[in-house]
Amino acid sequence: MAGDGGDGKGAAGGKGPAPGEGYAVEIAEVRKVMTPLEESVVAAHKIKDDWKKMAGEIDFAATVDIEKPAKDVLSKWGFGMGRIAQHTDDILVTLRQVLSAYVMADLLRIKDFSPTEDNMAKLPAGDHGLEVWREGHRGKFDPAPKSLQEQWDEEPKPKEAPRIRRLGDDQVIDWEPRDDGGSIA
Repeated sequence: MAGDGGDGKGAAGGKGPAPGEGYAVEIAEVRKVMTPLEESVVAAHKIKDDWKKMAGEIDFAATVDIEKPAKDVLSKWGFGMGRIAQHTDDILVTLRQVLSAYVMADLLRIKDFSPTEDNMAKLPAGDHGLEVWREGHRGKFDPAPKSLQEQWDEEPKPKEAPRIRRLGDDQVIDWEPRDDGGSIA
């Protein structure tokens, strides 16, 4: 590989997929979530800022009976959309950090990276951090939390093989132990 010094370890010193191949799915998924959120937060900010203009136009289009309730609804809607926009901005900041962490882990060929707060703090920052990383001084990355790991890795396995009963041409699998204690086959 070009730029790896011919030792096959790459610029980061790791053995793994070439940069751009390791976390491509994760990077694409984070981007897929970010795009509609960014569009939605722009709309939420606009509603937060423009509700007064919409309420001002109600004077000409509504009767006295619905003018005040309509303005109240628009006021509360504007306030709510402002809060949603604020929280969505915070979520987008975090997603940008996660995206950056995945890109960095991909470039450094870190295997089984999980973008936890501790793991992201262990990634090298700046030129000095990359130089130290290349020299082999690396933190140990924690595995992904159990809630994010594949659930079927730890499925319980039956203690006994199933009993197969034949009913004509069909087979029925029965997980109860055999009464006679004989072999299953």
